[in-house]
Parts: sequence; structure tokens; C-alpha cells
Amino acid sequence: MKQQNKHIVISITGASGSIYAKLLLEYLNNLPIKQKPEISVILSETGKKVADYELGNSFSSIISNKIYNINDFNAPFASGSSVADAMVVVPCSMGTLGRIAHGTSDNLICRAADVILKEKKKLILVTRETPLNLIHIKNMEIICLAGGIILPANPSFYLKPQSIEDVCMTIVNRIVDILEIPHETKRWASE
Repeated sequence: MKQQNKHIVISITGASGSIYAKLLLEYLNNLPIKQKPEISVILSETGKKVADYELGNSFSSIISNKIYNINDFNAPFASGSSVADAMVVVPCSMGTLGRIAHGTSDNLICRAADVILKEKKKLILVTRETPLNLIHIKNMEIICLAGGIILPANPSFYLKPQSIEDVCMTIVNRIVDILEIPHETKRWASE
């Protein structure tokens, strides 16, 4: 029986850090065909505005994957009968974090995240806020207790990155690790 590639939903909110979504999509889309996952993208209206501003062009025009409208509750992964294998919200705003934590399902990002959690799949929230207040921390606790993964966009510097992209790739590499997609990258204490 042929093994089907993973289906990953990438959701982009209005938090700063659009470069993480861009680099993650580029990385996943450039994998060899045997490893390349099926990718669905949800781009919020604010996410589009922030990405366009931060990246200096029309972000949605550089995405080669199918983009779902944030209000499209007919998307296949909005139902447990057609759940994706994993979902990454990158960057994840505190508003989206709070709505997911409290199960509002008021848009496709929150509904898809709710489905991922109830079906015990991987939900990775790449949060982009500092400092955190107690509400943020309590919402993160709720997500963790529900089985989600909080992955703050806190890059590492021990490999001596030479560019902004290198710095940001330290986060993308962690996301790919958690998605269990094999990749080669320098590691801490590696030769």
C-alpha cells in the first residue's frame, strides 16, 4: 500500500513574523516529492496585511498552495471526517491563541485547530508576543493541557546565523522537527 504524504494546514494570523510562514512554506514546498506534504493555507485578512507590509510585496501572490478564506467552513479540514495530520499557526497572535484555547471556532483557523485538537493531531502555535500577561500564559496552559504545542518564535544563536533568514530558520527547523519531517540541519554540539 502506497503511503500518503502528510496533510499540513498552515495558518497565518496578523501577528508580526510573517517571515516564519514564508520560510516554512518555501521549505515544505521544496521538499522532494516523496517527503512533500499536501499543504493548505489559511490567511487571515490581518495576516495578509501584515505579511504584505513586512515582506514588501503581495504575500498571497507568492504562495503556491491553495489558500482558504478564513470564513470557508466548507474546507475539508474543518471536519473531523477529513482532518489534516497537523496544523501550524505561524505567526500566532494572542487573539487567535485565546479563541483556540476557548473553543470559539468562529473562523476557519479556530475551527481547524479545534478539529486538530479533538482528533489528537499535532497543533503547533508559533506565538509572537512579548512580554506575556497572565491571560496569555493561562491560554497557553489551556492549549498545552488540550494537547497543543506552544512554540514561541524565540530563535537560537549558537550556530552563529549570518542573516535574518538564518535566524528565522532556527524556528522553522524546530517546526519541521515537531512535524516529524526529516531534514538535515546543523545541531547543537554537532561537528
